[in-house]
Amino acid sequence: MAALPGSLLVGSVARGDVREGSDVDVALLDPLPPSLVEERLRAAGLAVALRELVQATPLSTPKLYLHLEGGEKVSVPLAELSRVEEEFYRFAGSITLEQLRRGERVPGVSKQLLAIIPTERGHVEFSVLGREAEVARLLGVSLEAVLDRVRALTRRDRVGRTGLFLRVEIPAWESAEAAVEELARRVPALRRKLA
Repeated sequence: MAALPGSLLVGSVARGDVREGSDVDVALLDPLPPSLVEERLRAAGLAVALRELVQATPLSTPKLYLHLEGGEKVSVPLAELSRVEEEFYRFAGSITLEQLRRGERVPGVSKQLLAIIPTERGHVEFSVLGREAEVARLLGVSLEAVLDRVRALTRRDRVGRTGLFLRVEIPAWESAEAAVEELARRVPALRRKLA
């Protein structure tokens, strides 16, 4: 996070319900050139093990995921995030580097749709289902963002992971910008989101 000013730590580590094997997800909210992000990580001694271009749906903002050798993942939007997409990070729970250094934890919602509310000695959790408006107020996000995540996560529980609209691994030898540009020529939905 120190190598990426403005980045957020998202999910269980930010909420405080981290377990062995939990993901460590770092997200940038503003688009930056992928080569700049990779250079900052390299300069900090962090090696990228895998690069993926991911677009969840044809209407969602494409992102570059940089999987680091230590198991951490950095998410870089390739265009401006929508308001609801940006609110997702508050929905999941997110903190800044300064908050992390102070040992702060914040409320958020797990992939099991449990609201996690940190306390001095642990956390309280409850199901989001049936309490969507309360959770929206608690997290400071729109009801639309909560309902969007509830739809996506309950669908995943019902029908399993249905896949992503676009998921392409970018080889280490290819520049991320060149790979994205080439894909955009072939995939109209990607091209529209990057325009």
